[in-house]
Amino acid sequence: MPIQQRLHQKLVQKLILTPSLQQAIKLLPMSTLELSELLTQEMVENPMLEEVPAEEIQASEAAGVPEKVEEPPKEQKPDAWDDQDYEYFFGDYLDDGYRPRAQQEVKELPPIENTLSTTTSLSDHLLWQLSIQTDDDALREIGTAIIGNLDDDGYLVASVDEIAAMGTWEVADVESTLKLVQGFDPIGVAARDLQECLWLQLRLLGVEGTPTEKIVTEHLRLLQNHQVPELARKLGLSVEELKQHIAIIQHLDPKPGSRYNRPKSQYVTPDVTVVKVEDQYVVLLNEDGLPQLRVSPAYRRLLEKGTENSDETRAYVKDKFRSALWLIKSVEQRQKTIFKVATSLVNFQRDFLDHGIEHLRPLVLRDVANDIGMHESTVSRVVTNKYMHTPQGVVEMKFFFHSGISSSYGESVSSVTVKQHIRKIIDNEDPHKPLSDSKIVSMLQKEGLVLARRTIAKYREELRISTSNQRKVMY
Repeated sequence: MPIQQRLHQKLVQKLILTPSLQQAIKLLPMSTLELSELLTQEMVENPMLEEVPAEEIQASEAAGVPEKVEEPPKEQKPDAWDDQDYEYFFGDYLDDGYRPRAQQEVKELPPIENTLSTTTSLSDHLLWQLSIQTDDDALREIGTAIIGNLDDDGYLVASVDEIAAMGTWEVADVESTLKLVQGFDPIGVAARDLQECLWLQLRLLGVEGTPTEKIVTEHLRLLQNHQVPELARKLGLSVEELKQHIAIIQHLDPKPGSRYNRPKSQYVTPDVTVVKVEDQYVVLLNEDGLPQLRVSPAYRRLLEKGTENSDETRAYVKDKFRSALWLIKSVEQRQKTIFKVATSLVNFQRDFLDHGIEHLRPLVLRDVANDIGMHESTVSRVVTNKYMHTPQGVVEMKFFFHSGISSSYGESVSSVTVKQHIRKIIDNEDPHKPLSDSKIVSMLQKEGLVLARRTIAKYREELRISTSNQRKVMY
């Protein structure tokens, strides 16, 4: 069959994301801090954008006139740049009750030097001890390599051979330097495992050769599993005598480096605040720190006819005007979408807001998407990196989305509520006779929740609760 060239027409439908739509989608998952940085950068790059002065905002709010986005000047002739696809995108959104920022009070923040603090890290503490222990440069290099390979708990995560391979050092030199570092404060640092960490601390206490050391070096697994009778039999001790040695071990520090590597508190600024006014919950958007943008009147005049500007200048200003208008509309649409999603979450989770986590309702993205008439992917982007301040505390917006577990009473219970129930059961158990996972299953079945034992074990691990043998108090 010969190859031929033909012309034909074909009608197809394609989904094309316009620049304005792409920008609106990009802004949705951003946190308030990221959005503030983006807007600040856009004001630097786009001369058509400027921040509305606080005085004008307060004056317009006092007069009851909302700030409006300036529209392009009307021209006699149609121009190609007037084909504004953002009007098609944003025109479908009707008024949904959202209003831009309320009147803000200018707060005087404390000086930055009053908010800074420094703490000594484990690495700094050990390097300082190394510097006063030896003047040998080679020894300091090896010691620095060892200290650099400690984790947050103070354990050595690299082998002696791996550290020796980092430089031209002998394995024997690394071993001797490791013993030097293991004598630093805190005692037990630079250990390679839990057994060595505890043994280093016992050596300092002078209990070498005692049953206490033998428990750590030979029978640590039995102690971890709380097998007290078996441990007493192997050591030839009574249970009462064994308790004295166990008490010494219980006072040791299994994570000696953690005191220098405490987790830093991360403060979160909520994007949405929910307050109760009489019997209704009101959603308020937090727009503190977000600059309110407008099109610069000075640059907008360059578009007016009759001005002595070249076509190149007018084309540049038109392009920047279009970008500025897209950004302002996208930010406004972002805030409206967050308001819609937050309002829907409040409507779905009213019982949680009134009574707490035990009344959290199972919820999926589809439920909120159908409620506000948007796609699930849009809701997913909105709840990313967003926090909500509620009467029950500050929670991530993703917190409200959880799968449900059917009960025998025909109701659906959130998995978070089930986890909370498991935690309460374990908190109220007898520490001398902790409940097994199978016993917890039986207790939940009596309350109408039918779960498998492996599900209880999974939830318990997510709650970071150890097994019943490890929870058992020996005496």
